Amino acid sequence: MMKTLGRILFIVFGIALLVYLALPGPAFPSTLWDFKPSDEPSDMESSLRRGYFTEITRDQLMSHYVREFKWGVKLNYPPEDAQTLIRDQTKSNFLEEIVHPMRESIYINGYKPVGGDFKVIVKYVPSNVAVRILIGLATLGVAWLLISEWTKLLKWNSQS
Repeated sequence: MMKTLGRILFIVFGIALLVYLALPGPAFPSTLWDFKPSDEPSDMESSLRRGYFTEITRDQLMSHYVREFKWGVKLNYPPEDAQTLIRDQTKSNFLEEIVHPMRESIYINGYKPVGGDFKVIVKYVPSNVAVRILIGLATLGVAWLLISEWTKLLKWNSQS
């Protein structure tokens, strides 16, 4: 009875995980009303990275992108990581990521020079659906093996 229930729960979890991984990702989030697009070449070299100038606060900016990205886990990075995660020689006062686990994410970098407008660089990092599902299937396979070995170990310990 317990073995059957465990298998049913694993199958339901596995199907839910694969459906989650197969869902299409959101589009690149829209901008706010007061965003002025940056015409710097580094901000226009990729369709997945956009630069803007604005006068809104960091809290307003982040709440906008959380709403646009629908949901996600917020991660905070040191500003020095902007040169690795956004683009080489990117100036930064803060760097945050909103991530859909095992799927896409969006990086929001902010820089406020003395006496200037707040510069925001947004980088969208999509992921391939086929790769996500392949990794999900591999994760489920490894989880099945680990659970099987763990139950064998528990049975062996209870017999001795």
